Amino acid sequence: MSDLLTPEDLAAQPLQQALALPAPCYTDPDMPALDMRAVFAHGWELVGHVSRPTGIGDYVVTEAAGVPLLLVRSDATTLRAFHNVCRHRAGPLAVCDGRGARALRCQYHGWTYGLDGVLRGAPEMGRTPDFDPAAIRLPQACVQVWQGLVFATPDETTAPPFADFVAGIDTRLGAADALAGLVFHRRVCYEMACNWKVYVDNYLEGYHVPHIHPGLDRLLDYRSYITETAEWYSLQYSPLQSAPELYGRGEALYYFLYPNTMLNILPGRLQTNRVLPLGVDRCRVEFDFYYAPDTDPGAAARRARDLAFSDEVQREDGDMCARVQRGLASGSYRTGRLNPLRENAVHHFHERLRQAYREATAAAA
Repeated sequence: MSDLLTPEDLAAQPLQQALALPAPCYTDPDMPALDMRAVFAHGWELVGHVSRPTGIGDYVVTEAAGVPLLLVRSDATTLRAFHNVCRHRAGPLAVCDGRGARALRCQYHGWTYGLDGVLRGAPEMGRTPDFDPAAIRLPQACVQVWQGLVFATPDETTAPPFADFVAGIDTRLGAADALAGLVFHRRVCYEMACNWKVYVDNYLEGYHVPHIHPGLDRLLDYRSYITETAEWYSLQYSPLQSAPELYGRGEALYYFLYPNTMLNILPGRLQTNRVLPLGVDRCRVEFDFYYAPDTDPGAAARRARDLAFSDEVQREDGDMCARVQRGLASGSYRTGRLNPLRENAVHHFHERLRQAYREATAAAA
C-alpha cells in the first residue's frame, strides 16, 4: 500500500463524524493495483444478461477483476465464464461477441477448446512429449444469475455469498423476476477522465443534483429523496414526475452494488452501469439499456428520449468528475467532511473500501 495512506486514513469512521477518503486513494499510482487486488478480486461484478448469449455456442466478450472473460452458453442450461486467455501463450479466444460456435479457437496460434473449456486440439503439438490436451482446460470465474442479470467473481470463496449480496432487493422490487422480462436494447460506453471511485462517489449522492443536473432535478423530488444502505449495496429513491412521452409518473430507484455495479430503474426501463478502471485517472462506464417489450411507435420514441436524456446527464457528470479528479491531484486537497444526511451512501462505500484496504494490508504483513 502507498506510504501516503496512514492507519488513521483507513480506520473505520462513524457517519456523523466521517471524512471522505483521502486524495491519494484517487491519485496515487499504486492504487489501481491495490483496488484490483483488495476490492475487485473479492467482489461480484455485472458481466452480462441471460439473453446475451442466447443459443448454444453463443458467447460474449467481457471481463471481471481485470481478467478477460468469455461468457459462453455451453449447453441449453449452462452459462460459463471462461478466462479469455489461452493456456498456450495467453492469446485471446475471441475479440468480439459471437454466435453458434462449436468450439473456442485461440486467435493467436489456433489452439481449440470445447464448449466445456477442455483443450481439444493444438496444431503441430501431436508429437510433443508429455503433452496431454485433456489435462489442459480454461479456468472459469464463478457465475450467478439474478433478475436476468449475470454476475461473476474470480473466487467465490472470498466474495460475499450471493444471496447476501442482493438480500432484500427482490422484496423492494416486488418480485424475484421483476426485471427479468425486460429486453436488451443498446449499450453506450463513456470514457471518464477520473478515477473509478470518483465516478462511484458522484453516483452515490443526490446532493449535487440541484447544482449540475437541471433537467434531472425537474423530474425528481429532492425534498423526498431518500438514501438507504444495506450490507453490500445502497439504494437512492425518489418520486418521479415526467411527461407521459418520457417516463410518466412513478418512482426512481438507483441501486449501487459494491464494488462497481449500478441499477437505474424507472417505469418500464432498466439501465445498468458498470464502472471499469482504466488507470489511476481514467475509467470506462458501460451503460446497458433494457425496456419492456413494446413495438408501438410511441415506445420507440420514448426510448429515444430516454437515451438522449441519459446522455445529457452523463455528460454533466463526466465534466464534473474530471474537474474533481484535477482538484484531487492538485495537492490542494486531502480530505473533507461528509454530509451525514446526503452522503451516507458515499460513507458506506468508503467504509467498504477502508475495510478492504485494511485486510489487504494485514494479508501482506
